[in-house]
Amino acid sequence: MSAQFFVQPIPEINVKELDELLQTLPQTQLQLIDVREPEEIEMAKLEGFMNYPLSKYSQWSEQILVELDATQETLVLCHHGVRSAQMCQWLIRQGFTQVKNITGGIDAYSIYVNSQVPRY
Repeated sequence: MSAQFFVQPIPEINVKELDELLQTLPQTQLQLIDVREPEEIEMAKLEGFMNYPLSKYSQWSEQILVELDATQETLVLCHHGVRSAQMCQWLIRQGFTQVKNITGGIDAYSIYVNSQVPRY
């Protein structure tokens, strides 16, 4: 049987938990990644997130391994949580040990945490 059938579960964090972390921890203790496209970030963004758009994978896939600490808590955001889940799987395969997908993405953040963040 192929290894592709065995997908490792991805740890998750919801947007309310994210907000609590952002309020209590210094951002230097978190690696915050947004995998949306630059046009999406222009519409709605959260401060402190580094942008690594999935469509530009070939441009950042090697540098991210040097720029980020594989042992530091890493939270990944997208619009609804699908692309960020893909990124989490990739990061885990690269040896990252504290990766969490932000469930519901920035859309849920706008609904449940801060309505000032535009929905699109």
